[in-house]
Amino acid sequence: MNILILGSGGREHSLAWAIKQNPKCDRLIVAPGNAGIAAIAECADINILDGGAVATFAEENAVDFVIVGPEAPLAAGVADRLRSAGLLVFGPSQEAAQLEASKSFTKAICDAAKAPTAAYAHFSQADAARDYIRTQGAPIVVKADGLAAGKGVIVAMTEAEALAAIDDMFDGSFGDAGAEVVIEEFMEGEEASFFVLCDGKTILPVGTAQDHKRAYDGDTGPNTGGMGAYSPAPVMTDEITTKALDEIIRPTMAEMAKRGTPFQGVLFCGLMIQNGQPRLVEYNVRFGDPECQCLMMRLGGQILDLLQACAEERLHEVAANWADDHALTIVMAAKGYPGSYEKGTVINGLETQPEDSFHMVFHAGTTEKAGQITATGGRVLSVTARGASLAEAHEKAYAMAHGIDWQDGFYRSDIGWRAL
Repeated sequence: MNILILGSGGREHSLAWAIKQNPKCDRLIVAPGNAGIAAIAECADINILDGGAVATFAEENAVDFVIVGPEAPLAAGVADRLRSAGLLVFGPSQEAAQLEASKSFTKAICDAAKAPTAAYAHFSQADAARDYIRTQGAPIVVKADGLAAGKGVIVAMTEAEALAAIDDMFDGSFGDAGAEVVIEEFMEGEEASFFVLCDGKTILPVGTAQDHKRAYDGDTGPNTGGMGAYSPAPVMTDEITTKALDEIIRPTMAEMAKRGTPFQGVLFCGLMIQNGQPRLVEYNVRFGDPECQCLMMRLGGQILDLLQACAEERLHEVAANWADDHALTIVMAAKGYPGSYEKGTVINGLETQPEDSFHMVFHAGTTEKAGQITATGGRVLSVTARGASLAEAHEKAYAMAHGIDWQDGFYRSDIGWRAL
């Protein structure tokens, strides 16, 4: 098969790495890719938000299967445009992608499906939102309604913090994403990520993980897109997994189908678990980053068969085969992230790191210039290792991180602390 992956992050590097291991993969193209991806696949410079441009490229390159990595092309309807061109696509329609692109849409679906989630209110005017916060008090959660690249959620522990978040969102700090906001009750408990494939009818669980959203050790500092993750998530017991499927995911998928917008792709369910009861924090309509890196390290080449079965609406024919092992990812970010940071700094020591089915440094924000790897993003590398135990995966990943010489980067030293 000739396969095209859309995206340029650590998620797409890990997908490419795993798919490359499947003998069905003849030619692998990633658009636009990054320096790490370029070492294992062809990279193509196309605008992945332009469905017509992607469709033309796919036709010219005899692409058999397109896998959409990030959320923005899905929200822009790229999967629909590719399907209308007769291409096999992994990723939901623009309508179904609203489960991530609009917090208020998701809340309405949860209401209809009676899926347990946080109580909420939806606002398009700042004054009304401020009045609501003053009435409810803190802690409280303020979310930009649209896509904000994982940064549009403020967990406000004080009323002042919540009011400041409203000011930021309505002042345009999050662009169009913050033109409307959803304000939710603060949920206590332990968070976990649960990933399922859905082909519109069948639901297939493909793994659990926990990530670390705060920038610094001890879960302190600002929220980020994720500073590290590990898989599986110990909190996701068989009982809680069954509850999440029966009370949250299946009713949501049934409601989507009932509305004539069946979901086809990966559903990333962010859950808050307290006293054995899961509640939905949010849905994403793509693999999480950095959770994907852990999942791909554990799934390997079989992921291509699973994604293809999903796209061909025959998930009932396949199963995910898990080794009894663990994976852990450490995100190396540019100093200053998630605020402003310097670009173009040089990273050394990558060539000495092992690359095999137990150790990989997945690239996110990198470019190669004059034979040197330079940092071009906020989250730059995902140092990932696999082991028989989480402690072993942790030891291997940190040994790799210590071997990378990047003076302008930082990483947390406590990834996996909850489980360890």
